[in-house]
Amino acid sequence: MITALLDNKTILTNWNYIFFLPFSKNKLFIVLLLAFFGFSCKSPKSGQDSGSVNQPNKGLSDKEIILFKRLFFDANKERILNNYDMAETLFVQALKIDPTSAPTMYELANIYSFQNNKNQALFYSKKAASIDPKNVWYQLLYAACLKENKMLPEVATVYERLVKDNPGNYDFYYELANIYLYLNKTSEAIKVYNKVEDAIGVTETSSMQKLKIYKNNNNFEKAVDEAKKLIKTFPKESKYYGILGELYQEKGMSEKAFETYNELIKIDSNNAYVHLSLADYYRSLKQNNNAFQEIKLAFKSPELDIDTKIKILLSYYDITENYPELKSDADELCKIVVAVHPDEAKAYAVYGDFLYRDKKFELARTQFRKVLSLDRGKYIFWNQLLEIENELNDYSALQKESKEALDLFPNQPLTYYYNGLSNYQLKNYAEVVSVLSEGKEFVFDNNLLLAQFYAIIGDAQNQLKKHEESDAAYDKSLEYNPTNVFVLNNYSYYLSLRNANLEKAETMSKKCNSLEPNSSTFQDTYGWILYQMKKYDDAKVWIGKAIENGGKTNGTLLEHYGDILYQLGEKESAISFWVNAKKQGGGSTLLDKKIADKKLYE
Repeated sequence: MITALLDNKTILTNWNYIFFLPFSKNKLFIVLLLAFFGFSCKSPKSGQDSGSVNQPNKGLSDKEIILFKRLFFDANKERILNNYDMAETLFVQALKIDPTSAPTMYELANIYSFQNNKNQALFYSKKAASIDPKNVWYQLLYAACLKENKMLPEVATVYERLVKDNPGNYDFYYELANIYLYLNKTSEAIKVYNKVEDAIGVTETSSMQKLKIYKNNNNFEKAVDEAKKLIKTFPKESKYYGILGELYQEKGMSEKAFETYNELIKIDSNNAYVHLSLADYYRSLKQNNNAFQEIKLAFKSPELDIDTKIKILLSYYDITENYPELKSDADELCKIVVAVHPDEAKAYAVYGDFLYRDKKFELARTQFRKVLSLDRGKYIFWNQLLEIENELNDYSALQKESKEALDLFPNQPLTYYYNGLSNYQLKNYAEVVSVLSEGKEFVFDNNLLLAQFYAIIGDAQNQLKKHEESDAAYDKSLEYNPTNVFVLNNYSYYLSLRNANLEKAETMSKKCNSLEPNSSTFQDTYGWILYQMKKYDDAKVWIGKAIENGGKTNGTLLEHYGDILYQLGEKESAISFWVNAKKQGGGSTLLDKKIADKKLYE
């Protein structure tokens, strides 16, 4: 757990990494980059720069030699100026004069490689490499072109030659071994690593790759030998102890693993990674309390980076979904991370996520406000805070903080939504219409959210008594989400209160009750619409359902039922329901007059 063993195809060095990157527009300069890693710019054969002009073919006339040199010079000038098409033309003309010029072929291969003309690049790089096989640059470009054409066995052949011709350049050895790994020739790769080791001693690159090979081949003893070799060579390097301990653990040799970790503690008692390894060790023995104590020690170390700690916490996030008894452990670790990394916004953010999940909204809000005091530039943190304010129904805070977020992120639709919602709850209806009308322009490919925008606009316009605009907004909302029961209910209820378009109101309310059949609120709306349509018997049935489904203490429902009874001639029962409605509270302004005069007023 201290360090990950390298994959068979892991890039071993910076140089190898550059070589094995896919060609891009910068690939023209790959060969130039190699100079930084110890390669000579001189051709061993000619003693000239790879890009300079070799002695022209002796069969050329003086005039041809002059013309060739001029073309070659001009071509290189155009190449430097990135005029590759012109450079190609001039190099081709030069090659017609001297068909044996390896530098010209090399330059053409570079241009074709840049243009992703793999066949031509391979053709000219191969010719240059064949004409001057001792030139390192030609061989490297040829190898790169072979790789682009997925000819890895041929790449290996080139590097075998480079290793033979340049025995002191160990980058070539590493690249050859890397190619062997790609070809799954692990025994050949090990031989190459051993040659490097014989020449320059034990290195992490060689030993780690051999260890990985042995491990993949289930050669446990050899893998252990490599780990021990690294420890012997670098006795103060803690990660090698961790690797050896992991090997023992994977083999079920717990005591050996424990001994190794204790050796590491002797040389580096504050090493956070050894505590993580010990945590794994104790966990394998099902000693969970000891494992947790080791994790805490690791978390208390500033040397263990915060990203590693957060990865561990995220694993706790998943685990505690099924094992809630571990939530207290996760909470303790979160508090440690915040204490050890007080200036890291992500420390508070992950703690806030745990608290939010557990519905500890006040505490979660504190964490996310701390996050934003450290990092105001990430929308995800603002959005989480706004969600928390909405959960807390703290609409004043939601209005203020959503406005701050809008100033920073004016194209985020959810921020407009929260601002509009908070303003609606605060009865700032004109502001609701303004904010949401602007914000809906930023909603893309999200019909449900767009429906919510129009729904709140409809509610706000209704409060402003702009009924035509309200109806239009509700219609638009239902166009985007025809099954939104709250819009169906509100829209139909407001129509019934205005005694307008009652047929449409009845249709919508009926649909609402079919979608959610046991809601007293929706049943009351449907009953009241039927009342307005003078369908008193049907209205009595639906308001009666609403009362039975939880409306016995709802003053409005009881008053409605009394009104229906009065219309049906059941005046004594009607008065009884009006009196009960007054006791429950929430009746209309006419309720007292109805009771006093024992008469229906509308």
